[in-house]
Amino acid sequence: MNLENYIASIPDYPTEGVTFRDISPLMANGEAYRLAVNEIVDYADKKQIDMVVGPEARGFIIGCPVAYELGVGFAPVRKPGKLPRSTVDVTYDKEYGQDTLTLHEDAIKPGQRVLVCDDLLATGGTVKATIDLVEKLGGIVVGCAFLIELLDLHGRNKITDYEILTLLDY
Repeated sequence: MNLENYIASIPDYPTEGVTFRDISPLMANGEAYRLAVNEIVDYADKKQIDMVVGPEARGFIIGCPVAYELGVGFAPVRKPGKLPRSTVDVTYDKEYGQDTLTLHEDAIKPGQRVLVCDDLLATGGTVKATIDLVEKLGGIVVGCAFLIELLDLHGRNKITDYEILTLLDY
């Protein structure tokens, strides 16, 4: 099964010149979704993962079923004000300004082996901020897994010290 057949490409969205890669058709097809999740699980299974972490919202869509299959927990990374208990936060630079991400301060225990999951590796800012949150709490990021990598945006350059799995490259 070719997973690329389940990614919709929408030209000029959200702005002119950008091609949006929509994973909704993949999620809508049980066989394709299962295949994608299982490929990430196979990658992670060798890494003795204790916890999966994913940034909102599509990181939840990928990370939660991976955590379930691995039999480990999942910790959501959210924007400020979305998590109800004490949090740690990281502010990072984006193409046009700054953004902040948060994680419950008890989500990761020191020494836990963590897999970071998201749908897309683009510029690398969100995943690097997620890694920073995990490490701030003493977690060890042992891998990052994505459905899609946008090669022209060079997101890998921000996370060169981490092993990366991508299922599709554009």
